[in-house]
Amino acid sequence: MTSDPHTVPAVLDRIAVQFSDHDALVTGPVAGGASKRLTYGQLREEVRRTAAAMIEHGVQAGDRVAIWSPNTWHWVVAALATHYAGAIMVPLNTRYTASEAADILARTQAPLLIAAGEFLGADRTAQLDRDALPALRHIVRVPIDKDDGTWDEFVARGVDLDAVDARAAAVCPDDVSDILFTSGTTGRSKGVRCAHRQSLDASAAWAACGQLTSADRYLCINPFFHNFGYKAGILACLQTGATLYPLLTFDPEQAMQAVAEHRITVLPGPPTIYQTLLDHPRRAEYDLSSLRFAVTGAAVVPVVLIERMQSELDIDIVLTAYGLTEAAGFGTMCRADDSAVTVATTCGRPIADFELRLDESGEVLLRGPNVMLGYLDDPEATAAAIDEGGWLHTGDIGKLDEAGNLTITDRLKDMYICGGFNVYPAEIEQVLARLDGVSESAVIGVPDERLGEVGKAFVVAKPGADLDEAAVIAHTRAHLANFKVPRSVVFLDVLPRNPGGKVVKPTLREIDGRG
Repeated sequence: MTSDPHTVPAVLDRIAVQFSDHDALVTGPVAGGASKRLTYGQLREEVRRTAAAMIEHGVQAGDRVAIWSPNTWHWVVAALATHYAGAIMVPLNTRYTASEAADILARTQAPLLIAAGEFLGADRTAQLDRDALPALRHIVRVPIDKDDGTWDEFVARGVDLDAVDARAAAVCPDDVSDILFTSGTTGRSKGVRCAHRQSLDASAAWAACGQLTSADRYLCINPFFHNFGYKAGILACLQTGATLYPLLTFDPEQAMQAVAEHRITVLPGPPTIYQTLLDHPRRAEYDLSSLRFAVTGAAVVPVVLIERMQSELDIDIVLTAYGLTEAAGFGTMCRADDSAVTVATTCGRPIADFELRLDESGEVLLRGPNVMLGYLDDPEATAAAIDEGGWLHTGDIGKLDEAGNLTITDRLKDMYICGGFNVYPAEIEQVLARLDGVSESAVIGVPDERLGEVGKAFVVAKPGADLDEAAVIAHTRAHLANFKVPRSVVFLDVLPRNPGGKVVKPTLREIDGRG
């Protein structure tokens, strides 16, 4: 067994002894098979056998192993096995096209890809151009919708457990554990390199803020390929002994059924998840009273949403948080004893040993041991993101209250200038959230011949709401200075979002251009 608590293999070894017979992972059926339930002791054995199979297939220490799959138990085992084999885990966004996945596979030179079989009518691995990926020697298919997987056959070849244990024991805290790629909403995605100690320390700090324990049952809606699912989900549970219940995809009724059936206590997610649950017409049919802890972030959070989560869902601890991939996924977070006002209006104070300050423009800067090691093969971008003083430039605009709580007011790049005045869309979006009938909204700046730029609001109305452009503009005019009032409104069925929950504003600009 390994001994250093600051590596993922060591943490798995420790928890497998401490909670050997305690449920680690419970999932629903895939490919028509049975549900899967693994104790922590069983999880470790699955991980060791899978790591042995990786070694048998030629994976060396320091190699990159890619995972391209939705939230199944195979994902958890594959990720932990990658670490156990001394390799580096590279998660791929399940929404990637084959060409997008191929770009990352080529950049990481991954020799092994663990990918979903047919899922939601698509088989994207079949679309990969293998000739363009000479480093990719093996693809293991995970069965999702059909029994078309090769997982069992792959794992069956993992027999040399002594070699696995030697690999795991050789892993060091400063070794790279994972390379997560940024969402790439403003250009080509960048690979963010994090060490074992960073991923573990950041996720442990997140778990501590939510008072996560082995008694918790954690419904993981957030995708595992994102920090919110991987580090705040898998690694947070791994370090506390909590039980993880992954969902393949988000369906509000399935989520509410899972909460009621399994007495789920922890349910993190982006704001749109809670908005959907709160507004669901059948919510009253499900017993959601077991929920005690919710964390949201990933987007500007309307104050009214936090208030409804506390009052209508009766969740004991509702926290907001702020983070980014380059800071191991985390930066600040509220605490359980913070007042409702603090939680509703800020995203808390630094966690995970981060220092925080604002520069002259109001940009949020972070410094500490959990700032990324750097971007993959991109020293210029790394130097642009982390200055000589070690400060990570986040690109977010914020403000601090007297207690040091951070409020993100906007993205630096989303600010626009109307008639010489700086306008931050988040302020307008908060006002729109208070308008009866508005489910969610997003605001961008669009060119204007006279004023330079003016606001354009994209609004998703609640079912049955009687809203029009005039009502939306009148509401903002009653609450905002004239230069902040949007000049036009577009109604959409849904806002375009990346899998992390953030509104993709470049897509809104494309919609505006077509309109």
